[in-house]
Amino acid sequence: AVYARAVGPQALQYRADRGLLDLDEQMAILVQRGSGDLHGEVFFPLAAGVANSSSLYVWDASLPDRGMARLVVGLGTRAVDRTGGDYARIVSLADPGANPAPADELGRWSQRRVDVLDLAANAPATLSLEQARARASGLDWSLVASPDAAAARRLRELGRAGRVPQVVDFGALLRDTDFPVVLRAVLARLAQAYDHPVDIEFTVNPGRDGTVSLNLVQCRPLQTRGVGGPVGVPDLDPERCLLATSGNFMGGNARIPIDWVVLVRPDAYLALGEPDRYAVARRIGVLNRALDGTGLLIGPGRWGTSMPSLGVPTHFTDLNRFVALVETTYAAGDFRPELSYGSHFFQELVETGICYAALFDDRPGTLFRPELVTALPNRHAELCPGETGLAEVIQVARTPGLMLHADVTQQRLLVQWPG
Repeated sequence: AVYARAVGPQALQYRADRGLLDLDEQMAILVQRGSGDLHGEVFFPLAAGVANSSSLYVWDASLPDRGMARLVVGLGTRAVDRTGGDYARIVSLADPGANPAPADELGRWSQRRVDVLDLAANAPATLSLEQARARASGLDWSLVASPDAAAARRLRELGRAGRVPQVVDFGALLRDTDFPVVLRAVLARLAQAYDHPVDIEFTVNPGRDGTVSLNLVQCRPLQTRGVGGPVGVPDLDPERCLLATSGNFMGGNARIPIDWVVLVRPDAYLALGEPDRYAVARRIGVLNRALDGTGLLIGPGRWGTSMPSLGVPTHFTDLNRFVALVETTYAAGDFRPELSYGSHFFQELVETGICYAALFDDRPGTLFRPELVTALPNRHAELCPGETGLAEVIQVARTPGLMLHADVTQQRLLVQWPG
């Protein structure tokens, strides 16, 4: 199964895009020592994650660039992959206590399941947070989980007061230990030695004296696109602006013509059953190949998710030729972007040079006017000859003159027609 992945369609497409099809590349298996503790028959660390010494993605322009981390409880597999129904904790090492999730919805946008090694079954396993706590009752869970005050309040209002729900926020780990200071120092030292920003994977385990230890699992140079030269971002014109955001984007300074916009209409997507949502993902792949580097892709929730209930379940090869990718909020369907900083999906965006933006409609500085696209003729059938259906779900519009402007210094992104 491991070697079969070397000739799978995604691997072959990756090699074709980089001119590597005719080269003889050998596949290797890397065996690493696991870092964690044994709890009965399951093995896992208290926490794990990925971290970068330089923040390619900024959700708050006021935070200086001291690196960023993506934290999970248990094995780090949930930190490097976009997992259905779960959200890793994004940490700015300039202000570890800052949380991009809304304060009254922390439980909604937090981790619920824990990846472990089941030694009895000799296989990876996934436990609910409650199951993991029960199997590892000796761990100091207060380091990673706190009472969910908002959920407790709602339960009291419903007359169901009792056990207070817990939310994974890593509050005590980030506030009461030296973990963020040590992680920041490790990243700075490694970046200095590499003479380049670095990307690391790590685990966190509790010590017997109340301290925590950081174990470095992997380090490599961070794939970066580069900030680029300064770009003049025009003033926002609400009549001509398709979308705008302050922060919540990455891709360096850029000024890119957008010839096409592909928009997945959230209301129509929400009405689809699961098989049709996978059909939407496949159709995006057809459009990806047809437009070949001239389009902007916009859709509800997460791109590249494994769960159609959270977004559009595309593979990266279904969208790797778009110049920019946007995730939007749609409350009626519980769709919300995920700040997947440090995940494999995120790294592929960086390596490919695709601009990325997350539009949170409850954040100041966010503007999104999809009606400017839906009012244009839908060219779906023209670009997908022989394909049937889904034109009411996927709007494909020709957008001559539309420009994407991004300025990292000002943390402004604007997609707008000229006046």
